[in-house]
Order: sequence, then C-alpha cells, then structure tokens
Amino acid sequence: MAKGKISKRSVDALRPSDRDEYLWDTDLAGFGLKVTPRGRRIYLVQYRLGGRKGRTRRYTIGHHGPLTPEQARTEAKRLLGVVASGKDPSEARDRARKAPTVANAGERFLNEHVRAKLKPKSIEEYERTFKLHILPNIGKLNLTDVSRARVARLHHSMRDKPYAANRTVAFLTKFFNWSEMHGLRPDGSNPCRHIEKYPEKKRERFLSEVEMTRLGSTLAEFEEGEKATPWTVAAIRLLMLTGARLNEILTLKWDYIDLDSRAMHLPDSKTGAKTIYLNAPSLEVLNGIPRVDGNPHVICGQKPGSCLINLQKPWRRIRKKAKLDDVRLHDLRHSFASVGAIGGASLPVIGALLGHSQPQTTARYAHLSADPLKAASDAIGERIAGALAGESKGKVVPLKGDRGE
Repeated sequence: MAKGKISKRSVDALRPSDRDEYLWDTDLAGFGLKVTPRGRRIYLVQYRLGGRKGRTRRYTIGHHGPLTPEQARTEAKRLLGVVASGKDPSEARDRARKAPTVANAGERFLNEHVRAKLKPKSIEEYERTFKLHILPNIGKLNLTDVSRARVARLHHSMRDKPYAANRTVAFLTKFFNWSEMHGLRPDGSNPCRHIEKYPEKKRERFLSEVEMTRLGSTLAEFEEGEKATPWTVAAIRLLMLTGARLNEILTLKWDYIDLDSRAMHLPDSKTGAKTIYLNAPSLEVLNGIPRVDGNPHVICGQKPGSCLINLQKPWRRIRKKAKLDDVRLHDLRHSFASVGAIGGASLPVIGALLGHSQPQTTARYAHLSADPLKAASDAIGERIAGALAGESKGKVVPLKGDRGE
C-alpha cells in the first residue's frame, strides 16, 4: 500500500499490476487513488464512522481524466467533512440511486392522481404535457436531483411557447407536491417555487351581429341540405345560445333538462355541479332535436347509445362556409358573454351564467360591460353640451321626486 502526495505526476507514474493498487495521499488522510489491473485510475475516500470500532467504508469520487487530482482532492475534503459531522455520504448516495426517476414517478402520479381524480379533458392535458415536455427533458433524472435551476432552464427553453411553458410548470408544481406527500422528496423541496410564469395573451374573439347572421344562415343551409347531422347543428346553436362549454353540450343527457324550471342541471361540469338556464330560443332548439330510443344523450353520436365526440371536423366546414375561419368553438361561449356585457348585464351575472368559479375569469368582459355606460354618458354629455351652447332641442323633463336640488 503506497503512500505519497497525489498529483498528476504520481497518478501517471503508478503502474497497474495483476491486482488493484492503491496510493494514499500523505497530505489528506483518507484520500486515495485506485489503479485496476486494466489501468483505470479511480479517486476515492476511505473513512470510518463510529470511532475505531466502526466499519470502514470507501466512497468512489470518480475517474482520473474527467477529474483532475485537484478536483478530486476538493471533493474528498467535502466528503470527509460530511463524515466529520457524523453523516455517511455513502447512505445519501445509495438513497439517490434508489430514488425513482421523473419518468417512473410521473407514471405513478398519472395513475394514482390524474387518472383517478381528474376529468377527461384535464387527464388529456396532463398526459400530453408529460409526453411532449416532461419526458424528453427531465424524464431520466432522479426525482430528487431535479433542482429549481433545472426547472427554470426547462421553462426558459420553452419561452417561444409561453402557454405550453406555463402548463409544464403547473404540471411539475402539482407533481412535486404529490411527490412530497408520498415521501418521494423532502417536505418543502418543490423546485417550482419562485418560477415566474410568462405572460399569456388572452384570446378575445367575439362574433359581431353580422357574423352571427352569417353563421345562422350557414347552419340553416347545412341543416336543410343535410350537409350536417341535426345533432351537429343543434350542438352549435346551443353553444351560442347558452354559453355552455363544449363538453357540457356534447355530454348533455335528457335527464339533466328540467323544462318546468327552464334549466339544465349538470351533475359534473368543469367547476362541479352547475345549472344552465334556458332561454326561449334554446328551448326551441331542444324541442327540435330528434330523440333516439335507447340513447340518453341529447347530442347523439354515430355509435348506439353514444354522444357526439368530435364536433371540430364539421365545425371547420361550417365556419369556412360562413367565412369565420379564425373562430373556435370556444369563441361561441365568449360571444354569448359579450352580448350580455354589451347589453348591460353585470359581470357577476355573466359569471353566474357561464359558471365561472373565479370572478377574475369574468373580468375579461369588463371593457364590454362598460359600453352601455359609455353610450349613456355620451348621450347625456351631448345633451348638456347642446344646452350650454344654446342648442337645446327640447325642454328637460324633470325626474319624479326632483326638487331642483
């Protein structure tokens, strides 16, 4: 067992034999170099926990070449410092080796939390994010090795796709919280904390009255010419007339409809149980939908007993004919809300009609709800200005109770 200062010269000078050869450093006790019969040179530290009677252990630092003697010495000092504090660096390394990868833990997260507790649309979004953005980037990392810097780097790499970048961080936030709850990471170690999300430009596309007229004419044309099924046309009309979400209309069952109270009672919408109130035009649409024996759904699909699954394909044909190429099905819901806001409905009322659980979600229509107020202000201002200029076209009629105060 040779001793001497471990340096580049001494490391290169040590020759392999038919067994492992060791060189123990004379400056740093416990720091050593192993040379295998095949000539591989490996830096290590040897230490004992529990005093002289404790078991001797060796910890591999790394190979010569990728590591210089100076780098290995620095790491050896750190490891021996850990030992001096009463901790075993080998145990920490073993735990890290046994830790699941992000890929393995992610599959468990999807099975035990996402698929077991979330709605189909959310499940689809989680699975897509995991497959497209999590697995290719950090899937092979040990779960415990994912740092805030690594998450920040992933988020930054997706900066040209802010929506996807933010959804990825949202996935990881939930995932690491779940990992802590199941003892897979230390409590309070979520690396997504303090990651600032990118601003997302909210899409605001509302149909004008002229566009609504074009859409109505196109729907009538497709219905009369049998270019679309009656359920397809009815679904689009109901989206416009109720402000419901797409999945709420596609999965609607006749049992959910209460004609006496003019309402649809949905047991399980995106925000939980929800009531959608039916106006006269939407009731007329419902009364015109053909019912199919044995099928509980309002919007019937091709398979017996099923609902319509894909409205996107016929919608693309309909919107093209109506010259509404940039309009999504979800924009029909926005259009319902915009008509209400422009008509003077308050934001709380609009939020209740749409089933928003958070007031800030409805706030996007605030500028529209101000339009009636602006119009009233304009009318009042013009009348006052005219009077001031001596251009009054009629006398002012006082309101009841007006005492001239």
